[in-house]
Amino acid sequence: YIRADNSKELAKKSPLFRVVLDMVIRHLPSPLDAQKERVSVIWRGDMNSKEGKAMEKCDPNGPVILMITKIVADIHAGEIAVGRLFSGTLKPGMELNLVDRKTRNRIQTTGLFMGPKRIDVPEIPAGNIVALVGLKDAVAGSTCTNLEEFEPFESIVHISEPVVTMAIEAKNPRDLPKLIEVLRQIAKEDPTLQVTLNEETGEHLLSGMGELHLEVKVEKIRRERGLEIITSPPIVVFRETVTKLSPVVEGKSPNKHNRFYITVEPLEPEVVRLFKEGEVSMRMDKKERRRLLQEAGLSKEEAAGIQEYYEGNIFCDVTKGIQYLNETIELILEGFREAMRAGPLAREPVMNVKVKLVDCKLHEDAIHRGPAQVIPAVRSAIFAAILQADSSLLEPYQKVFITVPQESLGNVTREIQGRRGQ
Repeated sequence: YIRADNSKELAKKSPLFRVVLDMVIRHLPSPLDAQKERVSVIWRGDMNSKEGKAMEKCDPNGPVILMITKIVADIHAGEIAVGRLFSGTLKPGMELNLVDRKTRNRIQTTGLFMGPKRIDVPEIPAGNIVALVGLKDAVAGSTCTNLEEFEPFESIVHISEPVVTMAIEAKNPRDLPKLIEVLRQIAKEDPTLQVTLNEETGEHLLSGMGELHLEVKVEKIRRERGLEIITSPPIVVFRETVTKLSPVVEGKSPNKHNRFYITVEPLEPEVVRLFKEGEVSMRMDKKERRRLLQEAGLSKEEAAGIQEYYEGNIFCDVTKGIQYLNETIELILEGFREAMRAGPLAREPVMNVKVKLVDCKLHEDAIHRGPAQVIPAVRSAIFAAILQADSSLLEPYQKVFITVPQESLGNVTREIQGRRGQ
């Protein structure tokens, strides 16, 4: 049938959709059964609480608790937030709290997907996959609820990280605002895509899981959005890291009134794994987190003093009795995040590094320890420490399995070797 280009006849004789749907009905658990197992895996809150019991029972009369798993762009409706409703009943006009975004949005319409079509319905009870219009600030992984306080769901973990980057800019300067909006939209639709916007230069970076991934997105921008764009050849994304413990490095603020003493060293692989797989998070109980991190290789002081986990790196405060530190810690962490976003070697992201604040001296007057003083001092101290810790660049690699006829083996081997494959 396929060789004769007669797939429609084959579809009539072998209706695959009936078989697949029958398998779903017969073998997959309903939400009433599945949520008893699922909720405890993706939610770290108290299962004996009112919210925990409502989600476990898939209670339509409980509080509204929803996890967004996908953002779909629709020409007529705009952004549609798709997700699973674990508890409660959704209706148009309801205002939901987006827990991890710290904002509130109002639902305009509630609907369900029937294949590719979206059907508006007046209300949706727990257990359904919902399609909502109006949650403009939601992204994949957002936790939405009508409660004021709620422990968010664990973040969605993607197996692959962006490894290839290309620069993209509008061919016509007047299309720049439209391009920025389009890039923000596709970044929402595809969480595995990373978009870095530079609104001053007009050049933007698009990072994805491979050349084909980026080519598909670029073609979509050209075809569906009607934008003329210029792209650079794709380049590999590198990462920066360290291989040994650095000496203590001093960072001075521009006004010389504040000093930070910092060391960096490689982060224990088991700690990296715990955070990456979601077994440890900054939101969990501190005592339990401390126990798990100590078992993974951190010292007692490091496990107790961890302040931030950011993009595969941790920041530990191991100081004792520093005055004004609580008032300044958020600025210190911002300096840490800036240093981790673009390291000193090649301005590439840093990974698998443990940064420790071992001492600091802060000015008593808050005016003299503001953002312009603290952030650059911390950032420069971390940069100097990284450069003294045998810093190195990491290059991504992928394992690829290729099945080809014998006569094509030589061509495939040459293609792999031409791309520095082994």
